[in-house]
Amino acid sequence: MDKLSLDNQICFPLYALTRRITGHYQPLLEELDLTYPQYLVMLLLWETDRMNVKELGCRLQLDSGTLTPMLKRLEEKQMLDRTRCKADERIVEITLTDKGKALKKEAKDIPSRLKCSLSVADEDLIQLRDLLSRIHHKISKHNSI
Repeated sequence: MDKLSLDNQICFPLYALTRRITGHYQPLLEELDLTYPQYLVMLLLWETDRMNVKELGCRLQLDSGTLTPMLKRLEEKQMLDRTRCKADERIVEITLTDKGKALKKEAKDIPSRLKCSLSVADEDLIQLRDLLSRIHHKISKHNSI
């Protein structure tokens, strides 16, 4: 077995699949004027309505250098507000605006529309998600990259 063959790499099928799936998201998210990373931010904020930048970065595994410009663009679209915490000005809190909250209603069909576009059985998607989550959790416990 050639260890350097592309077909023998773990990274390539993950990379290729990620590109395919995010490609299926693209037309759905264009309807909402969101990019895929912006959609991930909105998903978290729809869950909690308020989160600070550090918490958001931890959940999405993004550094502030990546997250800050994205949050700025979402703020320019009037989807969220960024405010400094009065108790500790180093902390920037993110809250949804009314427009950001209303967008949740428009986005509610995205998961089911995505599943339809993928033409993959629900059980397979659930198994894949769970397997990836378990592997990610194991790797994250042992490595901090």
